[in-house]
Amino acid sequence: MGMNLGSEDSIMRVKGEYIIHLEDCATGKVLDHRELSNIVTLDGGILVAILLASGSGLTRTASQQGLTMLAVGTGATGPLLNPDAPDPRQRKLNNELWRKPFVNTVFRNSTGGAVAYPTNVVDLTAQFGPGEAEGPLNEMGLIRSITLGPTPGTPIAPAPVFPNYDPTVDMSNFDLLANFTQFSVVSKLPNSLLTITWRLTC
Repeated sequence: MGMNLGSEDSIMRVKGEYIIHLEDCATGKVLDHRELSNIVTLDGGILVAILLASGSGLTRTASQQGLTMLAVGTGATGPLLNPDAPDPRQRKLNNELWRKPFVNTVFRNSTGGAVAYPTNVVDLTAQFGPGEAEGPLNEMGLIRSITLGPTPGTPIAPAPVFPNYDPTVDMSNFDLLANFTQFSVVSKLPNSLLTITWRLTC
């Protein structure tokens, strides 16, 4: 991943892809299915550095954890059917609606097979069932959260406000958005199951 972990070049070596799968709970009918790519934010580099340094302490605090949540929202910028390209300076979702912890974490080998040992490819999967995250979703991200729960915890906003990026902010007490994407609307309806799998390749 490179030794200069704070640089944008080294962060961009991490590759992110995601699969959105929406189906009707009663019939199993597929309502939407997409496979796309995302960006790694500048704060993603901070998270990498935190994890590399976390072994130096005797105890691990909430701020030293890895990714814990997948968040979805309705605040993508730009045209409804063709949102703006995501920006690596993004530090929170524009309008977060719901967040969930991962229901499954799977490491994969070079051929895509699931393995029982750590590799440089990991799938993180979250699910949103009936009554959860219902609405016109068009943004999402992977978060190292300070607190657990379905609602936004401690986002960095209002200061500094995007697109300003201040690398001197101490992220220890804020949720850290490591991956972010915007996409054309996925309509999460009642009685539907939304499964999102985010694959990270380092």
